[in-house]
Amino acid sequence: MDDKSPIITLFSPSDTADGYFTELGYVGSDTSGTAPGPGTRWTAPEGAKLTPTTPVTLTFTNDKGVVFTRTISIDDHYMLTVDDKIDNKTGEPITLSAYGRVTRNNKPTTPSVWVIHEGFLGVVGKDGSLSEHTYANVEKEAVNNGKATGGWLGITDKYWAATIVPPQTMAYDSRFTHFTDGQPRYQADYKGDTLTVAAGQTTELKNLVFAGAKEVPLIDQYRDQLNIPHFDLVIDWGWFYFITKPMFMLMDFFFRHVGNFGVAILLTTIVVKLLFFPLASKQYASMANMKRMQPKMEELKAKHGDDRMALQQAMMALYKEEKINPIAGCWPVVLQIPIFFSLYKVIYTTIEMRHAPFFGWIQDLSAQDPTSLFNLFGLLPYSVPHALVIGVWPIIMGITMFLQMRMNPTPPDPTQAMIFTWMPLIFTYMLASFPAGLVIYWAWNNTLSVTQQAVIMKRHGAKIELFDNLKSLFRRKPAATK
Repeated sequence: MDDKSPIITLFSPSDTADGYFTELGYVGSDTSGTAPGPGTRWTAPEGAKLTPTTPVTLTFTNDKGVVFTRTISIDDHYMLTVDDKIDNKTGEPITLSAYGRVTRNNKPTTPSVWVIHEGFLGVVGKDGSLSEHTYANVEKEAVNNGKATGGWLGITDKYWAATIVPPQTMAYDSRFTHFTDGQPRYQADYKGDTLTVAAGQTTELKNLVFAGAKEVPLIDQYRDQLNIPHFDLVIDWGWFYFITKPMFMLMDFFFRHVGNFGVAILLTTIVVKLLFFPLASKQYASMANMKRMQPKMEELKAKHGDDRMALQQAMMALYKEEKINPIAGCWPVVLQIPIFFSLYKVIYTTIEMRHAPFFGWIQDLSAQDPTSLFNLFGLLPYSVPHALVIGVWPIIMGITMFLQMRMNPTPPDPTQAMIFTWMPLIFTYMLASFPAGLVIYWAWNNTLSVTQQAVIMKRHGAKIELFDNLKSLFRRKPAATK
């Protein structure tokens, strides 16, 4: 967010410390002569300059008279199209093989986290599945992807990617490797099957190279318009792809109407709550019925004493008689876990959330709340250690979680009661380092849940325990008798 912050530099020349580049070339043969490679000096027209409106055409004629013509074009978002034409003027057939590689000398300096993949990836073959491998795995053993036709491969960071899309009708072998000879480097590469160009004939090949930001609409556009199979998987949507991506699309829809991703998160939460309302209604109805049956359950406990088997059978008979499903209240919680995780993926993974402001001090929904309780939220003139950065929104989330838990009676078991009491405080500390957008979602979700539970339970005639539970916290406990 700082105007003086450095520009993101993705590619750098191979002979620099942070070398990161794409190379496209050919492996020649005795018949073809010297083929274009990393040391080839191409000829360009005088004054040629690569821009989105001005492609550049390069030429190279080798020692046998084979003419290679390469036309490079680029769009506004760093998708390059590299069209090669091989003109065989030798009078005899020639053979050669195309290759391409994405190479980087160093791993990212920022440590990766478990929720997102950084490293090698690709969809090898038109109908292939996503292949992902970490730097650490490839350091141990190279990965050979086998022979395929179509697809793409490359290296991805959290927000950026560098990928090659080989000629889609050409069969090729690909691999992910780590080299330690000379300059250590990580490399995703392919080598095409042997290509024969008859005497006097011309062959054309087209590679695509993307080296830019993984913006969702842009990546989807490339997938559809350029027919790149499963190219949208360059963004790590995770196991719950079928939930995560629609979640983003819904948030993006609201963002385009309200202009604030934080507000879009709040509106998305309301939609999710509406979708889960039937389940939540059953959950709270089940809780209301359980409360209504509490006196009868106490009678059964008194009647059967320590005979747990008889008590369990009597309880099941009571549930059946009253048509109560004791586990009905668990399903909404279980089903919302993928929703929560998908939202976490969206906020943490998509570049659209990067530097997206909310209101006030939240200027980046993908970063943690920068305020801290331990310097009175910036009123005191000193910074605090990272472990003590517990901001306003995590505290709001903890309060809403506390209120939600106090909607239910305190468990009679002392251990459960202790967990019941301390859990909001533990979650406040745990979530303090999470992206602010996720904490805002959780606080808002808790607020809606408290309101929803109060309305539904009141409709079923169950007592709302919140106010009594809050009063009991401040009520003086009777002194223990000797």
